Amino acid sequence: MAPMTTPGEEMHALVERLYPLCRSITGDGVRATLDIVGEYIPLQVHEVPTGTRVLDWTVPQEWNIRDAYVADASGRRVVDFAASSLHVLG
Repeated sequence: MAPMTTPGEEMHALVERLYPLCRSITGDGVRATLDIVGEYIPLQVHEVPTGTRVLDWTVPQEWNIRDAYVADASGRRVVDFAASSLHVLG
């Protein structure tokens, strides 16, 4: 028989899946996040095209980051997206 998991363990496993995803207001990270959340609750997702006016805002172009870093004078990466997606903020 498989061991039972606690709600805390299940939540931790969910956060482990979500944490590495780079989420901005647009992009593949948002889609992946919504796919995972949709495994737990029913979601209906709608995509809105770039340039669409929404009240006093215009939907921006989508962007997906692949790599980013800040290096010191010796070339050592001191801020590195590969180490943490939180090193880059929209």
